[in-house]
Formats: sequence, C-alpha cells, structure tokens
Amino acid sequence: MSDTPGFTKYSRTGSAIVKGTIELGRFFIPYRIYESEGPHIICLNGVQQSMAMWHTLVERYAPHYRVVLFDFPNQGRGKVVSGPTLVTLDEQVDILREVIKATGTNKGVSLCTASWGGIIAMAFAARYHDQVKQLCLASLGTKANDLMIKTIKKGFAVDPKNRQKMADILINSFGQNLPKNIKNKIISQFHSMSQENLNAFYEHGLAVVSAKKIGDLIKLSNIREKTFLIYGEKDTIIDLDDVKFLSSQIPNCEVRVIKGAGHFLHMEQVDIFDIYADILPVPPCPV
Repeated sequence: MSDTPGFTKYSRTGSAIVKGTIELGRFFIPYRIYESEGPHIICLNGVQQSMAMWHTLVERYAPHYRVVLFDFPNQGRGKVVSGPTLVTLDEQVDILREVIKATGTNKGVSLCTASWGGIIAMAFAARYHDQVKQLCLASLGTKANDLMIKTIKKGFAVDPKNRQKMADILINSFGQNLPKNIKNKIISQFHSMSQENLNAFYEHGLAVVSAKKIGDLIKLSNIREKTFLIYGEKDTIIDLDDVKFLSSQIPNCEVRVIKGAGHFLHMEQVDIFDIYADILPVPPCPV
C-alpha cells in the first residue's frame, strides 16, 4: 500500500482540503479531507455514486467536523487497475480500513453512509469493534425488495449502448424525488460511464439479485456501536418493515423516518441533515 498526499486548498466553509490517493494492491483510491479540529466523519458512497454526493453534508459539517470522503473502485475516480472488475465485500472492508489509516482518522469516527455503503460500514464495525464511534446508515435494508429486483432485471435487458434508457429506468424506479439538476447529473453520468464501470454496475446488480440476506454475510450482533438507520418514507426499493427488522438484529440501534424523502434522501432535500442534529451536533453560531 502506498499513500500519495495531494495538494491543499480551501473550501467555501473555510476548511482546508487535502487531496490524495491510495494505491492498495489492485486498487486506486482517491480521497479528500476537510480538515478541522472537531470529531471525525468518514462518508461511504452508494453504488456508482461519488464523493460529490456528500456536498450537503460537507456544507453543514465541515466547519465543525473533520470530514473524509473517498471513492471506492468503480466510483468517481476510483479504479480497479488489475484483476476482476467486481470488488468483493471483504475487499471493500479492507479498503475502508486502509483509508482510515492513510487519512489519520481517529477511533472516535462516525461512519455516514448511503445504500450499499452501509453494508460495508456494518461489516467493518462487526470486525473492528474499537475503530468506530457510531454508524449513520441511510437507505439500507437486509435484502432487495421486489421492485429493486424488477428494476435490475429490466436494466439487464437494455442495449448497453442505450445509456439514456438505463438512466431513465433508475430515475423512474427510485429517483422520482430527486431535483431536476440531480436527475440530469445521473443521465450525464450514464452517458459518460466507461465500459469498465458499466460492467461493474451490471456485476453488482447480479450480486444483489443473487445475494444472501445481510445477516448471512455479517454477524450483526457483533456491531456494538450506536447505530442509526435513516429511512425515506417514499423509498420504493427499501421496505420500512425490513429496515425495522434490521434494527432488531443490531443491539444498539434505532430507526428514523424522513417524511417526503425517497431512496436518494441526502440529495433530495437540502435540510435532510436536520434529523442528524442530535447524532452529529453542530455548535451554535456565536452571537
């Protein structure tokens, strides 16, 4: 493993931004640190999402927290440089561990995740009990529901050259609540997606359809950290009953429901992090 520190600039929040890359075996992992003297946060993206999805979190928390963003292989600028395109759950857990080491993240870190990123975070917490303070897991259940499976299979039937159709299927199935500018970004992302990333997208879909339940992959009773499951009430591909069941399997867990939000809740509502107020408290502005 080699760590390549990058350059430093400053964000609109006034936080110094340190950019760098990690070369870990067959993977190339870019990261970004919003420096602060406050507690540490690491954000884990959903499938085919990138660091850019955490814009609203950075705007809110970078002045008060040390925030670390990164891209897994096949996300953003993250790459698989050799071997199979598919990245296993074990490999993703190892990547998270190396990101924590390379970025100097302390053991009191909060992991904030979206969708698949939550599975990685739970697998990490179940193995490395002393590395995490709490888990904030958004848009996560134990298994793919019927609509998710139907959507994935519908995507398999599309001509790989018809990127517009692929984007339309995703947006119409579970991105209805996204603002127009984010929908346009998803469409652009599909049009510009490399064949390697598209293959990875398909392979992940196959893995989801054929996967066991989370409880068969991760020993959930080993997660000792305080865990929050954040659910958008209009999420069409995650069922609330399933989220509640997942919560019952984790010793110290609670469910929070966000009214009017769907699966992409962090990108749908600018005030989405109000529900995190007691989880990630922000000091009041000085008078």
